[in-house]
Order: sequence, then C-alpha cells, then structure tokens
Amino acid sequence: MTDFSAIHTPVLLDDCVALVTPALKRPHSIAVDCTLGLAGHTIAFLRNAPEATVIGIDRDSEALALATERVTQEGLADRFIPVHAAFDEFSRVLDERNIRSVQAVFMDLGLSSLQIDETDRGFSYSHDAPLDMRMDISQPLTAAEILRTYSQQDLEAIFKLYGEERFSRNIARAIVQSRDSDPIVTSAQLNALVDRVIPKAHRASGNPAKRVFQALRIEVNGELDKLASTLPQIANRLSVGGRLVVESYHSLEDKTVKTFMNQGLKADVPADMPVIPEDMKPFFKEITRGALKADAAEIEHNPRSASVRLRGVELIRPIPQRWRTRFDEPYVPLRQQRGASHQRGRSAHSARKGRK
Repeated sequence: MTDFSAIHTPVLLDDCVALVTPALKRPHSIAVDCTLGLAGHTIAFLRNAPEATVIGIDRDSEALALATERVTQEGLADRFIPVHAAFDEFSRVLDERNIRSVQAVFMDLGLSSLQIDETDRGFSYSHDAPLDMRMDISQPLTAAEILRTYSQQDLEAIFKLYGEERFSRNIARAIVQSRDSDPIVTSAQLNALVDRVIPKAHRASGNPAKRVFQALRIEVNGELDKLASTLPQIANRLSVGGRLVVESYHSLEDKTVKTFMNQGLKADVPADMPVIPEDMKPFFKEITRGALKADAAEIEHNPRSASVRLRGVELIRPIPQRWRTRFDEPYVPLRQQRGASHQRGRSAHSARKGRK
C-alpha cells in the first residue's frame, strides 16, 4: 500500500472546493477533474459533495494508477471514475459513457506533485535529468527530440511564443550550431547553453533557462493548444448552473482561460446598442471577480502557489446556438494561427510597397 501522507496540499484547495461544490448539490451530479494528478482536488470534491461522482482524467498512466489507489484508500472509489486520456478528449470521454452534460469541470494546469518530484523526466531545471518532459510517456515526442530535429526557425518560434523569451533567436542558433558535435540531451546541458547565451546584464530574476524549459514542456505536451481546444468542449457540455473552474500558473495559460471566459461574460452586441436582446445577453457569470491569487501565508506554506491564478464562471442560461456552433468548429493550433497572421502581415506590407 502506497503512503500518501507526504503529498502536499493542492494550491488554493479550499477556494477550489468553495467554487466547484455548489454546483454538485443535487443527487447524481457529475464533476470532471480534467487534471487528476494524485487526486488531491478530486478527493476534496468527493468529501464535500456526497451526492456527486467525479470523473478523473489524466494522460499520465502512472499518476492515474496512484490516484485510483489513493481514492480507494479514502473509501471514495464508488463515486470515482478514472480515465486515461488527455483532457482535450473531453467530449469523447463523456460520449463513451453516454453522459450528455455535467455540473462542474475543474482544471489545475500546473505540473502534478508526481511530475515535479520525479527527477527523471527533465521537467525541472533544478535537477540534471534526460530531457524528456512527456506527461504521457506513451507518446514519442520528447524535449531532446525537439532540440535534435527542429529547425532553427521552429526552435526560435516556440521559445518566443511559448516562453516569451527575448533571446529566442540567439538560443535557437546556439542549439543548432552545437547539436552535431554536442547534442543536448540533459537538463544540465540545456542550462549551461542558455547560461552562455543570455547576457548577464539582461537577465530577469531566477534561472535564466526557465522560459526555455517552459516553452519545451508546452511544445512536447501541446499544452496551450490542448487547453484552447478543450474549453469550448467543456462549455458545450455544462448544464445550466454548471461551473468551470481553472487554475493557471503562467501568463499564457491565464490569458487563454480569461479570453475564453470573456466571450460568455459580455453581451454579444455593439457597445452602443440601447436594448440588449435576450439571446445576446451573457451566458456566463463570473464567480471569482477576476483571478484569485495565493496570499502570503499560502505562498510561504507552498511556494509553488506564488504564480497561481484561479478563475471560475457559472453557466447562467443555455448557450445560444451560434456560440455552440462556433465552439464545435475545428481548432486551429497556435503556431498555425501565428503563421497565418505573419503571412497576412507580409502580404499587406508587400501590397503597401506596391502602391508606392
């Protein structure tokens, strides 16, 4: 039997419970924990919503097995459904179980305790390990493979887009120049390369490689694309009165969540329209007043909470069909969107030059 006593308390756990469980008061309510991890949130939801069942989704098979064991030890297994899947398979997971709608959906977008504390997958720049970074170890793409095979242009793009790294071009060039003679396969090698490339006078606080590690992890696991393609699926499966609650840990995640939620928080009309038709009124209600952040006591107890942003909305009326249709449209990955935008910009620039 696994000893789970040393596992840390999830970030902002009481706030998460307070936001999620009001939607789970009715018998046979269903919540989906899209990022099960080691089941810290799921167990709290099950304890505080005795009428509810929780579907726990995780793409990491090791985490899923441990979470299932932990929920069983807590005596809550009869109301728990573990599912091995990525959360962007949200609709498929429900369809396979003949579930049309759910009452609450929760996402904790940070790394799980298992992923942070394991030092052999290369998630952390604080420990030397192979550059793996896969949340689902059954997938073939690793961080080392990206560094070995991506072009300089593609490396620069992911460091800039996903890491917001000022020196993305310099770092990408150095990786390509060095990889034939000295391929980068460990976190220590990558740390050393970034340390050489970024001028000390232009460094932010903390490890200079943190943005590069973040960008690689996002690329390996498709994190932002999966998030952006999952949120519309969730909205279309929420029942009226249902709640969506999301914890983000960096600005790109939070921006994606905020942008999506704002679509339903505002009237779908021009700003100067004097009367808002019923069908154009907001369909979401904010339940967090912006983003909740960890206070000083929480940060001292759990330093991982320093960057957390917690947002939540409640579905207050059926989503209009035009929005449902929009939410069902195929998702275009961020790098394709960025490429199309860049191409449009170049075309417009060429057209302006041609008119001169």
